[in-house]
Amino acid sequence: MAARPGKVAIIEQFLADGITHMFGNPGTVEQGFLDALEGFPDFHYILTLQETVAAGIADGYARATGGPAVLQLHSGVGLGNGIGMMYQSKRGHTPLVVIAGEAGVAYDAMDAQMAADLVSMARPVTKWATRVVDPRSLLRVLRRAVKTALTPPRGPVFVALPMDVLDALNDEPVLPTVVPETRTLPAPDLVARAGALLAGAERPLVLVGDGVSVSGAEPELTRVAEKLGADVWFVDSSEAHLPADHPLARGPLGHMFGSASRAAVADADAVLIVGTYVFPEVFPDLSSPFHPDTPVVHIDLDDWEIAKNHPVTLGLVADPKLTLAALADHLDRLRTPDQDAAARDRIARRRAERPEIEPDDGTLIAAFLAELARRAPADLMVFDEALTASPYLTRHLRPRLPGHYHLTRGGSLGVGIPGAVGMQIAHPDKTVVSFSGDGGSLYTYQALWTAARHDVPASFVVCNNHRYELLNRNIEQYWSERAIGRHEYPRSFDLSHPEVDFVGLARSFGADGMRVDKPDQVAEAVGRLLTSRRPFLIDLATDDTLRS
Repeated sequence: MAARPGKVAIIEQFLADGITHMFGNPGTVEQGFLDALEGFPDFHYILTLQETVAAGIADGYARATGGPAVLQLHSGVGLGNGIGMMYQSKRGHTPLVVIAGEAGVAYDAMDAQMAADLVSMARPVTKWATRVVDPRSLLRVLRRAVKTALTPPRGPVFVALPMDVLDALNDEPVLPTVVPETRTLPAPDLVARAGALLAGAERPLVLVGDGVSVSGAEPELTRVAEKLGADVWFVDSSEAHLPADHPLARGPLGHMFGSASRAAVADADAVLIVGTYVFPEVFPDLSSPFHPDTPVVHIDLDDWEIAKNHPVTLGLVADPKLTLAALADHLDRLRTPDQDAAARDRIARRRAERPEIEPDDGTLIAAFLAELARRAPADLMVFDEALTASPYLTRHLRPRLPGHYHLTRGGSLGVGIPGAVGMQIAHPDKTVVSFSGDGGSLYTYQALWTAARHDVPASFVVCNNHRYELLNRNIEQYWSERAIGRHEYPRSFDLSHPEVDFVGLARSFGADGMRVDKPDQVAEAVGRLLTSRRPFLIDLATDDTLRS
């Protein structure tokens, strides 16, 4: 292989792995590498105004494509800015390859400006973190990073790239990264044991997460759930693993309080867990929420998560798609006609409980979402960071198609707007809409500038109630648990003054927008959202809708 600078070789390596986009914010120590990008017209640098935004867009892009995505950060300060969003990616198993420049190995002893231990900074929010110190292993390390990011359990990885390593001549060959195959199936006797533990249940329950979508196991999940007549709850989940209008789909379990999960699972007499861990709340129950006699079967490619918090009867480190298919086949042979009839009865009861049409509760947000649901394409893509408004969203825009609905994950704010930008870059021919709260949107509002600069026609809805409503609700729980009388919410939760001009701010970033605070504005707003060929934002008044 002819020698060329490492800063050129890494672009060749990215292209060999089918990576055509990089999301970032430039800095001095990366300047030679970014200058080299100009010689590669098929490699696209998506410029953002701050690293948190770059990390959010990269996360949305990786989730929409299946990854990987490359995120470029600027030395220690840029990595510091991006760490909060990288935590989102770690909790959500997003396959990000994060790179950050350094001044150079030659300067290690100098403790100079911007010097920092980048690997130690990145390690808590990544699956693997390393630093290249020898030019002869630059591409080898990058291939290892891509492989690690994409191998289940997926997650972000970090590589520090000193400038002198990138400037040095490199004669490494460019080879496509080999990602190990993990499509493993348990031994037949283990599948039979799982079937025997589940087959006779009268109150079966299935708990699923994003490992289902990574495996492409949605059809097999549906088949097993219907065979058992089992309610399906989404746990630490951000996608539509079962269509939301399926009678067995119960929706997401809460992410705040373990008591909510306990109430949902306490009566189950058999539990199947697939592609997730239990339970992800901020304040989880410390004891198992399952009855001691209830058999629990856990299927996941992530062995760390099986029985991590609560005991299980049978843990299978295996591919969800293949294992669910084998389990469904075994249940077909194992279950009796009476058991099948009981499962059909449970499904029928759940179907009878669901309204075919969502009732009009007279709120502005319901009117807006009903109009959007009526006029939007069937393959509408949604990024849901609506939080307290999310129940309205999912009732009207029910997630049905795999890969077309992404829910925020990780617990911090600011993922919605950049996430939708990343989704739209990944799927330029789709209609993409994000929903965020007013507080969350302001963490990363600069992403609108990136959308305008790169002609990304995503749309954004800010559910504006002038406060951090989730904090209002959580502190009510806190007061209740501690017998504290209800009183005024803390002033730090209020965002009403000074008033933020969301539409004016969007226009300053090159996007268009419209304020919606009256019902007669809804039709125009939805029409403009669906037909705009540039980034478009709606400031949707929800003060009265969501007030406790």
